[in-house]
Amino acid sequence: MPKAVKEKVKASQGPGFCFIASEAELNEAVDRLKEADRIACDIEADSMYHYQEKVCLIQIAAGDEVFIIDPLPIRNPKIFRRLFSTPAPKKIFHGADYDVRSLYRDYSVEMAGLFDTQIAARFLGIQETGLESLLNRFFHLKLDKKFQKKDWSRRPLPVEMIAYAAGDVAHLLPLADLLKAKLKALGRLSWVEEECRILSGVRPAEENDEPLFMRFKGAGRLRPRGLAVLEALLQYRKQVAKAKDRPFFKTLSNHSMLELAKARPLTLKKLRSSNILSERQIQMYGAELVAAIEEAVKIPEGDLPVYPRKRPPSMHPSVPKRIRTLRVWRDRRARQLDLDPSVLLTKSLMTAVAVLNPQDPEALAQIPEMRKWQREEFGSDIVSALKGGR
Repeated sequence: MPKAVKEKVKASQGPGFCFIASEAELNEAVDRLKEADRIACDIEADSMYHYQEKVCLIQIAAGDEVFIIDPLPIRNPKIFRRLFSTPAPKKIFHGADYDVRSLYRDYSVEMAGLFDTQIAARFLGIQETGLESLLNRFFHLKLDKKFQKKDWSRRPLPVEMIAYAAGDVAHLLPLADLLKAKLKALGRLSWVEEECRILSGVRPAEENDEPLFMRFKGAGRLRPRGLAVLEALLQYRKQVAKAKDRPFFKTLSNHSMLELAKARPLTLKKLRSSNILSERQIQMYGAELVAAIEEAVKIPEGDLPVYPRKRPPSMHPSVPKRIRTLRVWRDRRARQLDLDPSVLLTKSLMTAVAVLNPQDPEALAQIPEMRKWQREEFGSDIVSALKGGR
């Protein structure tokens, strides 16, 4: 057995751990981990420090062992798929959405056997579902978050940062056991298991040819000329961020981009007087920004972009009344179950049900967003509520 796997390192703070940084060590660790019934998992990435984020550390706890995996020197993604893409062992994550997307992006991992303790907490009616809050609530533990925003791509990693990462998974297994027991007692474990299966299928957003302003908050409030300027600015920022290998917010902030698109300064003097950027930013980017704005301002009216508006589909006049009926039923039932109302039915799902106007519970299967647990547990009540509201 490789020394890194065989020997536990005990840091000054946090649990002991085995550090793994080669394919041979990882293969051997995966062999051992696959013998476990369940493993606690977490990742650390570098989205705050680089243009193209990547998984920089993978933490896994099994029994009383914690494995810290450095994925950067490991070139064979099949090893990660061998662990994460099989139903066993059960993978315990907290707030797994980002982790699932990241592991798929970097290693084509199709997650299987996922259990998310944050989802579990929501389905127990717990309002504060952060890991730190849950560990304090149930185990009176307080997590040290001083390394949360550090650069996890740096090498070598200080032992204190590795020990911190180990602490994120050290208590996940007992937390999952406790939450599962509570869910089972309430008859909601199958609800969470279905939600976790669906969560396993989330994927990172793909690059496409659509304008950058389509993913920019606030773009929809701009007129066509402002949109053209914003797009030019966003394209420039993307080039700069890529060349410098820095995230967008560490080059030019979203707020600055939006304000520049509104002000449209056409000279460095006007750029300075706008007080949107610092003097250092103006020295670094000012001339190029002004040039980008100037080019966008010259675009002919007929060629200006238009923000696409999604018109709501036409509805029968009775649909709003059905939505109100569903909301009254949902809110009352959520209070009875001590749950956030959106856990039972989201706004969009209530609208879909109201449009369908099902005559029996089986008809709810026609709504793709409707979960099986929602149909089985509340289908009859939903149909009865709609009929009673007529």
